[in-house]
Amino acid sequence: MLNSRRDVALACALSMLAGYVDGIGFLHLGGLFVSFMSGNSTRLGVSLADAAWWQAAGAFGLIALFVAGAAVGSLVVLGGGAERQPWLLLIEAVLLAGAGLCHAFGLPNLAIAAIVFAMGLENAVFQIDGGAGLGLTYVTGALVKVGQLLAVSLTGGPRWGWAPNLLLWAALVAGSAAGALGYAWINLAAIWFAAGAALVLAAIVAAAMRRKRA
Repeated sequence: MLNSRRDVALACALSMLAGYVDGIGFLHLGGLFVSFMSGNSTRLGVSLADAAWWQAAGAFGLIALFVAGAAVGSLVVLGGGAERQPWLLLIEAVLLAGAGLCHAFGLPNLAIAAIVFAMGLENAVFQIDGGAGLGLTYVTGALVKVGQLLAVSLTGGPRWGWAPNLLLWAALVAGSAAGALGYAWINLAAIWFAAGAALVLAAIVAAAMRRKRA
């Protein structure tokens, strides 16, 4: 999936962006996530066991929004051809900017909904031919691949095949730290920086595609 330095760089940038957004969302929601649905699924199960119905409903709502975002991202991929990456990133930027506006107008729940939808959508950036693609907003799979590919390297395979997945993990951790600092500084308004980053990435990817076609 990560077959070039350009792909590794873009994936790491998007993983960092997801970590930044998730750090903000985690602090704002008091322990729920906007991009890590395994954690929300665990919270859903625990809340159901405790008969904490409102908490369970909140976790389930976040999961449903994330899945809806992933579905819309896949629809863009299936209908967008070679131009899908810039369009996905542009849509993500618009959603994150919309979240910033919702926060500014005192609509935090709508802001969170837009953020979660954007995180689901981001995972389609590296989707190829309708396949599952590369998870960018969570790193459990990346860490599994680090261990597996490290074993391969120790048994005669590519020496550094595990490194791109480790970089994905490190990028998400760094982004989460930055998101936590941003939230401590200006609360949910820190999401504007994420919107700007997504817009810049969309422009960079679009420019790279134009150069490649020229």
